[in-house]
Amino acid sequence: MLTRALAFVLFATLAFGAHASRAPPRIVAVGAGEAIQIQQLSIHAEISGGMAETTVRMVLFNPNHRQLEGSVEFPLAEGQQISAFALDINGEMRPAVPVGKARGRAVFEAIERRQVDPGLLEVTQGNNFKLRVYPIFARATRTVEITYTETLARQGANWAYRLPLAYGQVQDLQLSFTVNGASATPLLTGLSDLRFEARKGVYSADVARRSAKAQGEIEILSRAALAPRVYTQRFDEADWFVAEVPVSSVRSARVKPRVVGLLWDSSGSGAKRALDAEMAELERYFSTLGTLQVRLIRLRDRAEAPQLFNVAGGDWKALRRAIENTVYDGASALADWKPQADVDHYLMFSDGLSNYGAGRFPDLAAHQRLFTLNSAMVADPVRLSALAERNRGQYIAVSRTTPGAAARALLYEEARIGHISASGATDIEVESHTVREGLLRIAGRLLAPRAELSFTLSNGGKDEQIVLPLAGDSPAHPHAASTWAALRLRALEGDVELHRSEIDRIGRRFAIPTRETSLIVLEQLSDYLSYDIRPPAQLSAAFDKAMATSAQHRRSERVRHVDQVVQMYQQRIDWWNARHQRKPSMQTSRFGKRDAPVVVAMEVQQSSMKGMTPPPPPPPLLAPVAAAPAKAAMRAAGAADELARVEVTGSSIRREAGAPAAAPQKMAMSLKKWVPNAPYLRRLKEAPAERMYQAYLDQKPDYANSTAFFFDAADALMQAGQRELSLRVLSNLAEMELENRAALRILGYRLLQAGAPQLAVPVFEQVLRIAEEEPQSFRDLGLALAGSGRAQEAIDTMYEVVERTWDQRFPDIETITLAEINAIVSTSGKKLDVSRIDPRLRANLPLDLRVVLSWDSDNSDMDLHVTDPSGEQSFYGNPLTSQGARMSRDFTGGYGPEEFALRRAKSGKYRIEASFFGHRQQVLSGATTVQVKVTVGFGTARQKEKLMTVRLQERSDRVLVGEFEVD
Repeated sequence: MLTRALAFVLFATLAFGAHASRAPPRIVAVGAGEAIQIQQLSIHAEISGGMAETTVRMVLFNPNHRQLEGSVEFPLAEGQQISAFALDINGEMRPAVPVGKARGRAVFEAIERRQVDPGLLEVTQGNNFKLRVYPIFARATRTVEITYTETLARQGANWAYRLPLAYGQVQDLQLSFTVNGASATPLLTGLSDLRFEARKGVYSADVARRSAKAQGEIEILSRAALAPRVYTQRFDEADWFVAEVPVSSVRSARVKPRVVGLLWDSSGSGAKRALDAEMAELERYFSTLGTLQVRLIRLRDRAEAPQLFNVAGGDWKALRRAIENTVYDGASALADWKPQADVDHYLMFSDGLSNYGAGRFPDLAAHQRLFTLNSAMVADPVRLSALAERNRGQYIAVSRTTPGAAARALLYEEARIGHISASGATDIEVESHTVREGLLRIAGRLLAPRAELSFTLSNGGKDEQIVLPLAGDSPAHPHAASTWAALRLRALEGDVELHRSEIDRIGRRFAIPTRETSLIVLEQLSDYLSYDIRPPAQLSAAFDKAMATSAQHRRSERVRHVDQVVQMYQQRIDWWNARHQRKPSMQTSRFGKRDAPVVVAMEVQQSSMKGMTPPPPPPPLLAPVAAAPAKAAMRAAGAADELARVEVTGSSIRREAGAPAAAPQKMAMSLKKWVPNAPYLRRLKEAPAERMYQAYLDQKPDYANSTAFFFDAADALMQAGQRELSLRVLSNLAEMELENRAALRILGYRLLQAGAPQLAVPVFEQVLRIAEEEPQSFRDLGLALAGSGRAQEAIDTMYEVVERTWDQRFPDIETITLAEINAIVSTSGKKLDVSRIDPRLRANLPLDLRVVLSWDSDNSDMDLHVTDPSGEQSFYGNPLTSQGARMSRDFTGGYGPEEFALRRAKSGKYRIEASFFGHRQQVLSGATTVQVKVTVGFGTARQKEKLMTVRLQERSDRVLVGEFEVD
């Protein structure tokens, strides 16, 4: 088994960011012995006017005796944008191509399972990125190249380019810099032996060192033009321009607000901000304003009610104490608040990483402004900037190194663009409506050789009309088009949900990673063909030729798949109508599991669909019984004595015509509550109810990376009757790691279990965006929608599971989902549109008892076991029992579901267990979280269900979920 164990702390935590003072990053191979080494580091930067392009190439050496996957997460600084990614394939650098984000991740993981070379670069959130490379062979090298562009800041009369070098020891270091169009020799600091030389109107500098330590920061200052400059580029059959307009901004005092709304991000990640620096800026701000009212609104998984504070003569001590006593916990639902009409300015202190809820960020009234302030290193400044710009405000970075700058930006206004228009040009985008560091940057698309840009500039209390000619023959710039793309993406970030399609189109058109697109490198042409991804130019001709013959094959494959699902569902219908006898035989599982008796159904009665539910045989009589699980057995499995109870009255299956009427029936079910033995739970349970949350907060830093800690603590709070705090604690799973679908699935399942499907829906919507290639993403979202009363959306979403073709590691999921779709349609209180569903698949098959097992770990094998009153066990090796219970096909490749279905429940005790058979993961981090859903009266108006969540830690772990009894 390969070891996928590389915690790949690379690319300068950020070599691209502006934090060179940090310690050099280490490339760590977890459990692999020796760290990955940088054999060669080559960096080239080309500076042209106020824009620059930097290419970082690294040759990595794996000194270990096993191959690894590399994975690194890193942020880029504001104004920086990834523009290219390349990976060595067979000794040559192959450029990446754009692909839909969910599809890119699916393709990477599918190819990785075949142990073939893929590489993937994707956006996690905001300007944060993840790079995945596979494999880095044992005792061998791998070359990675990333290119990023950026717009430069002004420093006095110069453009300032900065390159942090926090890479540590490097065997071979090569640096080169080119500055185009400078009127004087650029100033360079950071390396004493690096000097610029003029060569044919271009300034160049380069250096090569052996066994060097890459640390510190290089700064290049090049003279900025005093007059407006326009650059153009022909790209993708369009002409793009970027205009850089120097402005002598006259700072003027803002109108003092009477009421300020202070939006304080109090989520778990809020604690990572430089809170001392933020408080220092507020001290300067309030001392200057003097007297005003402040309304403090804490934002977490939900917004808290405003707290009112009156600041008189700059005295804000009470407000300061309230902020300092803030508890940072829960997810970030930054849109979950409502503006108040009498608030003049809103100040939002946040990292901008909104990860919870589905609400749209509020729009402020015309007289209101929003200022967004951030001091966190890992943040989403693009979204914060877009929100501020949309609401006539400004994004302000808070830094300890520039004390007072944020307060001045709140108190004083720089020159600002008002109305802007163009003739002969369109798609106008502005970097910032506020003049920043003496510069306005505007980009767009030219429609004519001669065009004109016109805008109003409010400067020092006066309005000035500025007209700027845009000539098609202006100096060419290789990054004019990508600069426009970056500015347009920045504007769209304010309303991501409304603009996902446009963000995707821009990412594909300009071949840049966005929240909807990634960059991927594949090894073989057949991989590009199989996944319908257009390869780089050198493979395009062969790709087009092969694709011409495969279109018809894909169409016929879809039809064949639906026909196959019809056959599979027909087998379920036949089982539902059958009177079962069994004939045991022995065989070996095709998955290589242990030999087990396999029951073969005999004398199966064929049914005719006729587009309706097949006529059922008479149901059994289920008399009321109140029985608890055997306590000794429960204790042996580590269970608690507390039991959850579900009762269903009335027949769960409708009678055949002419059958005698049944007396009212009842099934009683007792499920154990999962009670782990984790040490932190003792403190929670020993604490009085009013102090339980404090006990949780005290232990939280020790378990910040443990999903188990958060949902165990949430359970304890829920049992203590503190529902709101329980949901807050649970929401921390959304904060743990950007776009971790396993953690998000756990969160969604637990929200459903807590009876909060409306909160689970946006969580599962996010999972679907992350993992569209997994059918469970559609099924989970559909079930959450159904639980929220949105039945039509539920069946439309879940039918994707039926229509699409999935990886073979997801067997039988179509028929399991079809059973749920038909049950939703049958039990809905209103008529649903089922025209999309193939008529051959419209058949509700009610059940007395249904148990479904699903889990959160990919490439893992969990098993569902249900033992009936006769002692016969239904599991993957015995899929059809004597009384007709049916177990779905064995899931050995991850997530499930596995389903136990019983149409007629006979008298006696039933026992439900879940077991961990094994996994094929190259790394299995922590325990696998398993959800068991038990339903009685499935597919009927009296359907009741209970969800339980347990954890399986070790291979062969087996946990008793519960017992119930039928009489």
